[in-house]
Amino acid sequence: MSLHLKHQPATGAAMDTIVPRKRGRRIALACAALALLEAAAVAAWQQVPRGLRVARADLAIAAVEHGIFRDELVVRASAEPLDSVILDSVESGRIEEVFVRDGEQVTKGQLLFRIANPQRNLELLARQAEQAQQLYNLSNLRLAQESDLSTRQRRRDELAFQLEQARKRHARNERLAAQGFISQVALEESRDALDKEQRALELEQRSAARDAGVRVPALTQLERAIAGLDTGLQLVQGTVDALVVRAPVAGRLTDFRMQVGQSITTGRNVGRIDDPARFKLAARIDEFYLNRVANGRPGSVEHEGRRHPVKIASVYPQIKDGRFLAELLFTDGQPPGLRPGQSLDAQLTLGEPARALLLPAGAFVNDSGGAWAFVLGPGGDTAIRRPIRLGRRSNAQVEVLDGLRAGERVVVSSYAAYGNSTTLSISQ
Repeated sequence: MSLHLKHQPATGAAMDTIVPRKRGRRIALACAALALLEAAAVAAWQQVPRGLRVARADLAIAAVEHGIFRDELVVRASAEPLDSVILDSVESGRIEEVFVRDGEQVTKGQLLFRIANPQRNLELLARQAEQAQQLYNLSNLRLAQESDLSTRQRRRDELAFQLEQARKRHARNERLAAQGFISQVALEESRDALDKEQRALELEQRSAARDAGVRVPALTQLERAIAGLDTGLQLVQGTVDALVVRAPVAGRLTDFRMQVGQSITTGRNVGRIDDPARFKLAARIDEFYLNRVANGRPGSVEHEGRRHPVKIASVYPQIKDGRFLAELLFTDGQPPGLRPGQSLDAQLTLGEPARALLLPAGAFVNDSGGAWAFVLGPGGDTAIRRPIRLGRRSNAQVEVLDGLRAGERVVVSSYAAYGNSTTLSISQ
């Protein structure tokens, strides 16, 4: 039997039962490894942040709501004197004396400082000498004309007397000739003598008229020259008087820094005089509100727990550092104890209250220019950048015109750190 078994051909049954067990185990291990890798990949993919990761604690989030938009603006305003007079030097020279100090209360006409300028004094002396010479010339001309007038008047009187005598003689001769007492020749001689005296008087009168036609314009021209000298002398006198600077009005002296021995030039600002009792408010406002801030708009300021009404008096549209200047005036008395430079919060009314879709004002408005915002998704774990359109703004509210619906939540804090990101992944 043993021989039979030894020579019996092999069937391979043992091999068929072992190999399948080894391959199945390897396949099972491979499938398990693939499943683990897939699970790890899914877990890893779920852990990868979608968008820029930010912490929720660093965000300010607000909901879009319907409400009443109060078209008001709160700005910081500083008190300035209502009336100020600028002090400019109208003459150059060296400061010789200073009589007041910066911040002092001065009265109108009070001496402030004195300038030394010898050139102006020399000019004044020269003008005075020139005027004296012209006055002397005018006096001489007037004396000469008066003398000439007197001489001519005496000559006219003499000729008029001689004419009258010749007329009387001729009249007598006419009567005597009619009676035959004198000859016709004598009568003709008396007539010729009368005509001669008449012509002499007329000649003298014409000569006097011609002299008057020359004398009067010459006198007028000299008087005008003297008047011009007077004007020039007054101007020079004014420049000399300007060397002594006096206060043009009463008030408080401000920005006054004059020192003895200091050189000063014409047109230099040396300070100003402020009205110490009446004030206005100067506010620098964001350029966004330039088209909505107008003269006459009402407002109020709070000082020591009380509100005082004001109105916009002047708007200066020149923009500097993104802001423009507006001046406010008190309409019902100013706060007591107000000081120059003191700051107050001014609340300005730009329009009437109206219903609108609203968001709280936040830093996002300036960062995005009001053109887009990050809107939270339904789960609150992401925020997507979305185009929007905003309308009016106040210190507390912004009006939503398009791009958002009531109830949606928006990131209203600053976007400066997000760069060009379009999605935020919000972590707890």
